[in-house]
Amino acid sequence: MTSMQQREQLHRQIWQIANDVRGSVDGWDFKQYVLGSLFYRFISENFIDYIEAGDESVDYASLSDDVITPEIKADAVKTKGYFIYPSQLFTNVVATAESNENLNTDLAKIFAEIENSASGYPSEEDIKGLFADFDTTSNRLGNTVADKNRRLAAVLKGVAQLDFGDFEENHIDLFGDAYEFLISNYAANAGKSGGEFFTPQHVSKLIAQLALHGQEKVNKIYDPACGSGSLLLQAKKQFDEHIIEEGFFGQEINHTTYNLARMNMFLHNVNYDKFDIKLGDTLLDPKHNSFKPFDAIVSNPPYSVKWIGSDDPTLINDERFAPAGVLPPKSKADFAFILHALSYLSARGRAAIVTFPGIFYRGGAEKKIRQYLVDNNYVETVISLAPNLFFGTSIAVNILVLSKHKNDTKTQFIDASGSDFFKKETNNNVLTDEHIEKIMQLFANKEDVAHTVSMVNTDSIAKNDYNLSVSAYVEPEDTREKIDITKLNAEIQETVAKIDTLRSEIDKIVTEIEG
Repeated sequence: MTSMQQREQLHRQIWQIANDVRGSVDGWDFKQYVLGSLFYRFISENFIDYIEAGDESVDYASLSDDVITPEIKADAVKTKGYFIYPSQLFTNVVATAESNENLNTDLAKIFAEIENSASGYPSEEDIKGLFADFDTTSNRLGNTVADKNRRLAAVLKGVAQLDFGDFEENHIDLFGDAYEFLISNYAANAGKSGGEFFTPQHVSKLIAQLALHGQEKVNKIYDPACGSGSLLLQAKKQFDEHIIEEGFFGQEINHTTYNLARMNMFLHNVNYDKFDIKLGDTLLDPKHNSFKPFDAIVSNPPYSVKWIGSDDPTLINDERFAPAGVLPPKSKADFAFILHALSYLSARGRAAIVTFPGIFYRGGAEKKIRQYLVDNNYVETVISLAPNLFFGTSIAVNILVLSKHKNDTKTQFIDASGSDFFKKETNNNVLTDEHIEKIMQLFANKEDVAHTVSMVNTDSIAKNDYNLSVSAYVEPEDTREKIDITKLNAEIQETVAKIDTLRSEIDKIVTEIEG
């Protein structure tokens, strides 16, 4: 089955699950139940594979819980980070889901025990609260226990019927595709609580390739506003996991998407000891100070959100913001995330950050921060992308690439907003692999290309008031039809002469008629 066929089949099956529970569960809430069930199924199957270890004589799902010794459980938790008893496996719960009158409370107990199995082990913080958004007793599922159980059984059964063989052998990102499909269908109702937490896979792929360009290996990769973890996991796809030596690090302020990010790591077989996702406000309470610097940083931080800024006088002395000599404005925290990322970047590293276009030309504190970045030669490239690439917004975003190891004092500006750089689809524009490859080739070459790429000296940027807008340096191609004025004048004169002749002939006819 091709990736396109797998994706279409996945979408059909998810929509069928939605139809089965429609009318009770709001679309955005429904998303949590589908993703939670998908995660529950994955960790169950993954745990079975670990226990059975390819031994066909072992059928873990058929065993009694009583045969599990404390030693077996302890060894499993040390390796996998969690433990699931045979009776708690997804496959066994689904088998009796439709007839189980205690399904909702049984599920709640199972999820609690899976999380508690990590208590006292190094994986405790990575497992704790993973099922918090899978509320099996919520009235959103129905007013009666029977209604709750019926809808839970429908979701579990639907997820059980997703047939793609082994998760790891899929041509598609099963979890990411499911999430993307659900967001694209429900983002309109969800508003900012929806699409802003998710970077579409095609954009994630470009950002990951930019951050990892030219690197044979990196120490670790970091996303200071990691959302559901899609950017970090795209980096995993670009590199063999052993070449990202110390793993994946991220911080997220929203509890729901923090849980999704951790789920996503497990779903992509990133073991608990190879990722560190923290919950909290990155700007005011960064959790990874002791882990920096990072060779690769990827991020799609929230656009122009408010933050405390100058209301906290201690922030100007923060090592992240002090070098710029000014704090980003309280009404727009964009450059706070950028300065944070720069502070965490290693001397050989590169950061690729999705940005709102306004930060590149506004005055005030933002201009002073741009001056700091340009004068210190940290800005490698600014790329303008096509509009409507993200769910919930049609904004034509930019990508800012920061580097501490540039070998010249030029900044590259790439206009990738034209029709040659995206494919128009029903709801959103997309970047195909060919578009990504084309942008990466331009990025790597660092050469002027008419109407597309300009390499600009620092002095020129300074003279232009430290404007970093791509449109200030890349002149768009004039696609208007060129008019030959001399030829046009001749044609007009010829037309006027014909009109004069016609008028003269009409006058003659009128005179004859009147005479």
